[in-house]
Amino acid sequence: MNTGVIISFFLFTLLSAGIAVYKTRKQKKNTSVDFFLGSRSLGFWMIGSSLLLTNLSANQFIGENEFVYTTNMSVMAWGMSSVLAMLLVAEFLMPVYLKIGAITTVDFLEKRFDSQTKKMVSVVFLLSYLVNLVPAVLYGSAVAINGIFHIDVHFGLSYFSAIRLLVLLVGTVGGMYVLLGGLKAITVSDVVQGAGMLAGGLLLCWFAFSKLGDGDVWAGVYKTATENKSHLNAIGGPHDPLPFSTLFTGMLLINIYYWGMEQYIVQQALASKSLADSQKGISLACVGKLISPLLLNIPGLIALQLYPGIKNTATVFPALVGDVLPPLLAGFIAAVIFGAALSTFNAGMNSLGTLFVMNFYMPWSKRNIVSDDIERRALRTGKKFQFLVIVLAICCSPYIMFFKGGFYDFLQRATSFFSVPVFTVMAVGLITKRVPAIAAKIGLFFFTGVYFLTQFVFDTGMHYLHVLAVLFVITMVLMMAIGKLKPLAAPFVLPSAGAVDIQPWKQRHWYFGILIILMILVFVLFSPLGLAS
Repeated sequence: MNTGVIISFFLFTLLSAGIAVYKTRKQKKNTSVDFFLGSRSLGFWMIGSSLLLTNLSANQFIGENEFVYTTNMSVMAWGMSSVLAMLLVAEFLMPVYLKIGAITTVDFLEKRFDSQTKKMVSVVFLLSYLVNLVPAVLYGSAVAINGIFHIDVHFGLSYFSAIRLLVLLVGTVGGMYVLLGGLKAITVSDVVQGAGMLAGGLLLCWFAFSKLGDGDVWAGVYKTATENKSHLNAIGGPHDPLPFSTLFTGMLLINIYYWGMEQYIVQQALASKSLADSQKGISLACVGKLISPLLLNIPGLIALQLYPGIKNTATVFPALVGDVLPPLLAGFIAAVIFGAALSTFNAGMNSLGTLFVMNFYMPWSKRNIVSDDIERRALRTGKKFQFLVIVLAICCSPYIMFFKGGFYDFLQRATSFFSVPVFTVMAVGLITKRVPAIAAKIGLFFFTGVYFLTQFVFDTGMHYLHVLAVLFVITMVLMMAIGKLKPLAAPFVLPSAGAVDIQPWKQRHWYFGILIILMILVFVLFSPLGLAS
């Protein structure tokens, strides 16, 4: 194993951790808001970097490059279309969350409907993180790191044993961040990792193009842009895994849910010191999404020409990193991937603890425990719960490798069961004033049950993202019909908690418009009107 790779990996990893420890050494962690929301003190740089790094886990590095290698650039639609979703969240959802002083996104459901609805959705979130998010992040990071360092080869291990060892490493290091540092330490580390990711993406593309062009970078760029035209197309056809039409149906719904209601994502923005900082931070994350193809998609295009016929396509990205970069830079990229994996893992675990403590333990303890030390008890209990989840995830996640089908497709389909039903209930709660709590409960069960039938019992002949959009409309109509038959006695009024300044960012609409134009131009570039002509 090359010494330079190891040295640069540990140097950048330790630098990121050291800065996080130094910047948060005086932070109080005595209350739930201190630990889980960083005392509501995050500025827009921290929010933007943390949002981006939490989203860009090793799963995306592995899954999207694999998709580009085997299919085409249509997988880019998830990231590019999320720019629009993020701006909608910044404009319409963040003012609501910050006005009510939300600690979890489901706090709105309690105020709009009732505590039972809040608990139901909290259970859905907890199951989603336990079954899907945390194990998948550990597995994806292990695959990426093994592809760069070749742990199985150098230590004479089976591939499964190497993955299991690396899952233990990532889970242990991530657990230390979560249990000792809290959200503030995670976000400070993310600022450093975000800068590293930008630099790493540019360096990887430069060296990969150089190798493809036999030492001439621009020859490599030309070759990538003129060969394998079908793979350059981000406008998916009707028979592709991601038809372009899904951008306007289920994909849009999932993206709005993900950036506006997924606790482990939104928690970064909920910790902002003002609404303006939250909106600026989300805009900064949008800029990151626009340049993220440098790491998520372009390497897959280059690998298609450098390594045609790879059997284990999940190793496309790590194989390219290990092959084209000098040892010091390969270790640096590995550290960036490791940091991105830690960021998503840490955010997921922090959100698990927040949901469990704030929505289950705290209400129970206030009813059953007479003590002046409830906050400290709650934090200790939350950390014990997080530790248990980490142990279970470390034990279970290596077995994802035996899933039949693409890794990225597995993630998206699994997420669909939890995301759009919750988004539907939240959307109805936002746009109506008299729909009652019973409609929310019926809507959740109806949507989830029918979607399960369409995926495992009846063949509708429709793409699963289109099915989600149809069920979204039907469930909204059902909930509103219940609201007509049994409306609330008085219309809902959004309360104000005064937790932070909720004055919006005055120049936001100009920046939002520029970001949307840039998003459209990226689609045009990778389309039959551009490179795929």
